[in-house]
Amino acid sequence: MNYLAHIYLSEGNENIQLGNFFADAVKGNSYLSYPVEIQKGILLHRKIDTFTDLHPVVKKSKARLSSCFGLYKGIIIDIFYDHFLARNWQQFCDVSLDDFADTFYSVLMKNFSILPEKTQYVVPFLVNQNWLKSYAGLEGIEKVLVGMNKRTNNHSGMDLAMGDLVDHYDELENDFHTFFPELREFAHIRLMELLKE
Repeated sequence: MNYLAHIYLSEGNENIQLGNFFADAVKGNSYLSYPVEIQKGILLHRKIDTFTDLHPVVKKSKARLSSCFGLYKGIIIDIFYDHFLARNWQQFCDVSLDDFADTFYSVLMKNFSILPEKTQYVVPFLVNQNWLKSYAGLEGIEKVLVGMNKRTNNHSGMDLAMGDLVDHYDELENDFHTFFPELREFAHIRLMELLKE
């Protein structure tokens, strides 16, 4: 899953949100250098990613994409699923997406000094361009895909994935609605286990 889902699945715990948000920038056991709850957020992120990668519905979504995207299919589906989460936000959260995003941006800025350097570079763009809110619109998703393609030195072709989203929009949205409740239940159980440790 992409940023919005990882933050959402942290269930409002700021330290879990932080770890879940920047986990991709933390390799191996280096997560142990962070405060305990942030460690647990990083571990939750890893569990969510494993569950997502192995899920048959996600595999079905990947199969809907052009073969030209190769190993980037998973990243593209993560971004598409964040779009569907943002677009259907009221079904999953009582707090508006605007308020949810603004609250998280405040958490990021308050904890900026402990973020990994790679994440510190991204945060100003995330906040100033309001990425979390922008996921709800196709234009916002297109900007994310263009940005991701640039980060791969234009090798991924992810900027072309909008065509796949438009062509398979209903099927991909149905995939999301089948998958996400299962992910939410999985993440809740794993989070409760981690917090008890």
